[in-house]
Formats: sequence, structure tokens, C-alpha cells
Amino acid sequence: MNRIIEANFLPPPVEEAEEKTGILIIDDSRDFTYSAKRGLERTGRYSVWEENDPVKAHQTAQRLKPDLILLDISMPETDGGEVAARIESDPALHRTPVVFLTALVTRAEARSGLRIQGHPFLAKPISIPELIAGIERSLPQAALS
Repeated sequence: MNRIIEANFLPPPVEEAEEKTGILIIDDSRDFTYSAKRGLERTGRYSVWEENDPVKAHQTAQRLKPDLILLDISMPETDGGEVAARIESDPALHRTPVVFLTALVTRAEARSGLRIQGHPFLAKPISIPELIAGIERSLPQAALS
């Protein structure tokens, strides 16, 4: 008795792609950017890019034009404050929300509503659900719809 086995090796047709929120993570720790990228992309709501060289961070942001930037404060050569200042002075990026990431504060300080250079900040280490909550609080409403 012969049996015919049908197998579909092609991926299912892609439905119209939903516009995802673009997030640029700037941090000198490759381990952190990689794990944050994977965690955020698993939600299906974000397109995430990594930049591990703070000297190239502004240039990368210009090229990608993300909806939000997660920026480590303490990095070698160029710190997050300098990168944020460059982004703020760039006419193409000055409206892009920047959220600082730092291990220099406690979670309680991060929750207090204080700001660093006018930007919200999140305390590291941080879980993916906490990171998502911080992103959602900082995104302009247009990027959420």
C-alpha cells in the first residue's frame, strides 16, 4: 500500500506586517543589548537595533531614526549624557525620546519620577517586563497606535 505524504515546506503567507515600534539600545555591554533585544523582539511589538560603540551612537541613531532610544549612562570614551546631548541638538532626532539605563541608581530612585538631564531613567539590572513598562511610559502616543 502506497501512501502519499504531503508536506508544506514553504512558510505560511505573511499577512500585512504591522508597523513595529523601533527601539535603539545604546550600551557598551554586548550581553545586555543582545538579551534586551531578544526579550523585546519576542513580544512582536518592537524592532530593536543594538549599538555597542558610544562614539558611533549618534550616527547610528541618525541612520535608523528609531521611535525611542534606550541609552546607558556609564560607558567608556563617551558617556550617555554626551550622546543624549548630541541627539537633542540634532534637528532630525531632537524629538526622539531617550530613556537612560543605569546601574548607578536604585529601583526606588528610578520609580520616584526623578529625571537625569530631563530624561526618565531605568535602573539596571532590569527585567524585560520592567523594560517594556518603561518604554511604553516614554513613547509618544502616535508610536503606540
